[in-house]
Amino acid sequence: MQRSEPPSASFFGAPERRTGPIAVFKGLLPFIWPQDRPDLKRRVVVAGVILLAAKVITVATPLAYKAAVDWLTGSATGPDAGIGFAGLALVPVMLIFAYGVGRVLMMGFTQIRDVLFTRVGQNAVRNVSNQVFVHLHALSLRFHLERKTGGLSRVVERGRTAVELIIRMGMLNSIPTVVELAMVLGITAYFFGWLFSLIIAVTLVFYIWFSVWASEWRIAIRREMNDSDTEANTKAIDSLLNYETVKYFGNEGWEAGRFNLSMLRYERAAVRTYTSLAVLNTGQTLIYTIGLTICMLLAARGVVNGTHTVGDFVMINAMLIQLYLPLNFLGMIYRELRQGLVDIEAMFELLGQQPEVEDIPGARPLIVSQGHIRFEDVHFSYDPARQILKGVDFEVPAGKMVAIVGPSGAGKSTISRLLFRFYETTSGRVLIDGQDIAEVTQDSLRAALGMVPQDTVLFNDSIEYNIRYGRPSATDEEVREAARMAQIDGFIQMLPGGYGSMVGERGLKLSGGEKQRVAIARTILKSPPILMLDEATSALDSFTENQIQAALQQVSQNRTTLVIAHRLSTIIHADEILVLDAGRIVERGRHDELLQRQGLYAGMWARQREADDIERRARELSGDPLVDRTLTIEPIPAE
Repeated sequence: MQRSEPPSASFFGAPERRTGPIAVFKGLLPFIWPQDRPDLKRRVVVAGVILLAAKVITVATPLAYKAAVDWLTGSATGPDAGIGFAGLALVPVMLIFAYGVGRVLMMGFTQIRDVLFTRVGQNAVRNVSNQVFVHLHALSLRFHLERKTGGLSRVVERGRTAVELIIRMGMLNSIPTVVELAMVLGITAYFFGWLFSLIIAVTLVFYIWFSVWASEWRIAIRREMNDSDTEANTKAIDSLLNYETVKYFGNEGWEAGRFNLSMLRYERAAVRTYTSLAVLNTGQTLIYTIGLTICMLLAARGVVNGTHTVGDFVMINAMLIQLYLPLNFLGMIYRELRQGLVDIEAMFELLGQQPEVEDIPGARPLIVSQGHIRFEDVHFSYDPARQILKGVDFEVPAGKMVAIVGPSGAGKSTISRLLFRFYETTSGRVLIDGQDIAEVTQDSLRAALGMVPQDTVLFNDSIEYNIRYGRPSATDEEVREAARMAQIDGFIQMLPGGYGSMVGERGLKLSGGEKQRVAIARTILKSPPILMLDEATSALDSFTENQIQAALQQVSQNRTTLVIAHRLSTIIHADEILVLDAGRIVERGRHDELLQRQGLYAGMWARQREADDIERRARELSGDPLVDRTLTIEPIPAE
C-alpha cells in the first residue's frame, strides 16, 4: 500500500539530512519567517535593523572614548571650543556624553530587539512543539505500546528548549556578530595598520578553532548526560505510575536504588560537563588575552614613539575588550548550538518515525448508511514468527449484535484493533457497508465507532471532562443523561465535587467499576452507529454488571454491536456468538445452539457456571445481602 509523507516530518526534511547546523536552521526557517504571519515578518525585519544599529553604535563608542582622552591629554588638534563644565573643554564634555549615550543606546536597542523578537521566537517554539505533539498522535499503536513515557517527555522537553535556544541565539545574533567583527577589523586597520588587524584576525582564528575543538569534545559528554537524565526520568515516572505495585511488594528501597544509580551516572556526566566547560572558558580567555596583550604592547610602543596617541592606546583596549563580548557570545552560540543539536537530535528521530498506518492518497470519508461489518479472510500477526489471526471470516449485520468469545490469547482484542485500524491486516479486508476501511480516512472511520475498552484509563481531570470527551460539544444535560444511562449519575451526585470531582492520574481515584461506567457513559454520549465493547463489564460485580447490561442493551439498540466477552452470561442474548481459538473461528451460532453442540463454548459455559456457583456459595456463607439480588436478576432477552 502506498504511504503518504506525514506533515510533521516534511517541515524538517528527511531524517538523515537533519544533523548539521545548516540543516537545523533551514528546517526552522519556516517557523521564523511564517508565510501566513506578515506581522511576525515585520518584527523580524525591525529587530534585525535595530540589532545592526546597536552593533554600529557598539563599534563607534570607543571612537568617542579615544577622542575624549586625546582632548584631555592634549593630543587633540584644532581650536579649543571654550571652557565648559568644571573647567573642562566643551568638546571632551560632549564626547564623554556621546560615549555615555552610545552605551545607553547600545543596551536600549538590544532590549528593544529582545522585546520585538520574543513573540516571533515563542510563536516558533509553540508551532514546533505542536507539530511534535501532532506527530506523536499520528504514530502507530505499536510505537506507543513500546514507548517509555518518562523518557519520551524528557526528549520532547529538551528538544523544545533547544529549538528556543537555536532560534533566539543562533538565528538572530550570529549574522550581526559577524558584521561587528568585520567592522572592528576594518576600523583597526584604518587607525592602527594591517599588523594590528592581522594579530586580531589570527587571535580570532585560534579562538574559533579552540572553541570548535572543545565543543566537539564536550558533545560526547553532553550526550551521556542526556542519556542518563532520560533514563533517570523514565525510571522515576514508571515507578510513580506503578505506586501501588511498589507498595504491594515493599520495594521502595529497590526503586530508590535503581533511581539513585541513574542519578549517579547523571551526576558524573554533569561534573564532567561543567569541568569541560571550565576548560573551554579558560582556554578562550587565554587565547584572547594573548592577542589583546600583544596589541596593547604595540599600541604602548606607538605612544612612546609618537606614532600613536594615548587615546589610541585607550581605544584599542576598549575596542578589544568590547570585542570580547560578541566574540565570546559567538563562541557560546556555537557551543550552545552544538549542545542544542544533541538535545534536538532525539526529537528529530521522533519526527523521523513513520506511522505504520496512514491514509492513502485520495482517501475518502467513510459513509455509514447501515453499519454492516464484514471481515473477509483476515490474516494478521504482530510478529511474522507468530501468527495471531488465521483466515478470520465473519459478518456483523446492520443493527445486530455479534459476540466474540474464546480463551486468552485467541486474538479477540486484535479484532477490535484491526476494526479501528490501529494496525493493517497482513492479508484480507475489513469492510463497513462495503467500503474497505484501508481506503477511507482514519478520522471518519473512528468517528463512526464507539469503544468501551477492557482497561479503562481516564484523563487526570474531572468526571465531567472524561464523560464529555465522547462529544466535546455536548450540553451539560446530555452529559448527565449519559451518566444516568451508564448507572453512575447517583454515585457522582454523592461526591463532594459532583461532576467536577477529579479522577486522578489514569483515574486511580475511582474503582474499576466506576471507571468502566465513566467509559460507558463517554461512549453513550458519542452515540456512534457502530459499538465495540471489549470486556465492557469485566471490572464490575455481578449486581452492577446486570444494571449496566440494561444500559448497554438500550444504547446498542438499532446499532451494529461487536462484543468481546469474558463473562458468557453477558452475551447470551447476542444474535450470533463466534468462538475464537488460536486465531480461527471454530464455532458460531446462538447461545442455545452452541450449548447443544457440546463443544468449546459449552465447556467454557460449564466452567463459568461452576465458578459462579462457588462465588454464590461464598457470598451466602458471608451473609452478603447482594447474593439474593444477583441471583434473581435475569439477563435481558433479545428483542
